[in-house]
Amino acid sequence: MARIISYLDRGSQQIYNAMFNHMQAIARQIDNRLKKAEKILLVAHQNPDGDCLGSATALIEYLGQMKKQTTLFCGSPIPRRYQFLPHVRFATLDKRIFSEWDAEVIIVLDSGDLNYAGIAEELIDHPATIINIDHHPTNTKYGHINLIHPAAASTTEIIYRFFKINNARINRDMATALLTGLISDTDNFSNPATSESALTTAGELLRLGANTTLIHNWVTKNKTINILKLWGAVLSRLEKIEEIDMAYTYITKEDTGKYHVGDAELEGISNFLNRMDGPKISLLIKETKEGKIKGSFRTSSDDVDVAAIAKKMGGGGHKKASGFTADGTIDDVLNRIIEIQTAK
Repeated sequence: MARIISYLDRGSQQIYNAMFNHMQAIARQIDNRLKKAEKILLVAHQNPDGDCLGSATALIEYLGQMKKQTTLFCGSPIPRRYQFLPHVRFATLDKRIFSEWDAEVIIVLDSGDLNYAGIAEELIDHPATIINIDHHPTNTKYGHINLIHPAAASTTEIIYRFFKINNARINRDMATALLTGLISDTDNFSNPATSESALTTAGELLRLGANTTLIHNWVTKNKTINILKLWGAVLSRLEKIEEIDMAYTYITKEDTGKYHVGDAELEGISNFLNRMDGPKISLLIKETKEGKIKGSFRTSSDDVDVAAIAKKMGGGGHKKASGFTADGTIDDVLNRIIEIQTAK
């Protein structure tokens, strides 16, 4: 495996900038590999969000400037709210792309591991160079080249630095895509991922022509009547487990069927729960169509690491925002979390 850069410290801006300086060798190594390739496949993770899609589409635009052949794969359909991003309409769901397209480089974006990306089996013994670009501290460093920066607010922030290091020309479409990722992962610059560097990067993207009105109309202004009705049902179930200082609620398979709401349209509930005054931890639990239980942790407390809890549940993420997928029922999952937290 090639050199790995991985940082966990969220210290001062001076330390933060030093981290980015150390990225330069890896960023240039990636750029040199891309310049030598003709066919490049980009991968957005399952249930894609604005960060992975913003990263992917900005990179596709950059690779287009170099006249490279590119394809975007995603393990599930692109949500309607992100259809404004360039190139997403050409994304494929067909996994045969991995065996039939002969990509020389595969770039996996915003994915802590290949199972999360939904392509673990497809990359077994694949001859392509695997490039892993991500900002999750629990990343398993599965690439031949790994550009991992957990101090970054989003993967698009890393992509922006990659462009700057390699003197790329960032056009308006690229700037809009990159800002979409920042807005998505910072919840409109309101959650703990919001940093001085994230705000500075956002300002630079605006100067480069990022279209905030377009992002707002597609991404932020997205709550239908049915979505709000579902939110009402979910919030009515909100409970607190005093012994572990955690509030939780849940979404059933029947809920999503009744209100005709897809997974992508449920974005925002977890971040909304994190605005509660009181509990240190919030948890949103969802039953999937496949019979699994998905959990999404949030916290605003500096003395809580929800990524550590998620890891014990088989998941991962950031210190203040993480998730997992588990077998069993909602009650089973809650009991396991209580056991984990009370055993400390």
